[in-house]
Amino acid sequence: MMMMKIMMIMKIMMMMMMKMMMMMMMMMMMMLLLMMMMMIMMMMIMMMIMMVMMMMLLMMMMMMMMLMMMTMAMAMAITITMMMMMMMMMMMMMMMMMMLMMIMMMVMMSPLCTLLMTLF
Repeated sequence: MMMMKIMMIMKIMMMMMMKMMMMMMMMMMMMLLLMMMMMIMMMMIMMMIMMVMMMMLLMMMMMMMMLMMMTMAMAMAITITMMMMMMMMMMMMMMMMMMLMMIMMMVMMSPLCTLLMTLF
């Protein structure tokens, strides 16, 4: 009889342990997801800031163009500004690429995503 009781207690203990483990796992998953979200949010903010900076730079370029037009010959000013624009575009593209690469890296690195991939 005593043995039965002990067994029962053991069983209950095991169940409790299992439940705890499950809870822990869930918590871990949630934490990982949250971290991912935070990272992505940070990326977005960074991108926004970059965009603003680019816009400001473009405005400055325009101003310079106006000044050049006033001072120099028309063609010269246009050519210079065009070159500037091209450079700006290149920079933008580079930034985008970098951001994409970063996000991709995050996805690859996170074990949660790998788990999901294995599931599907």
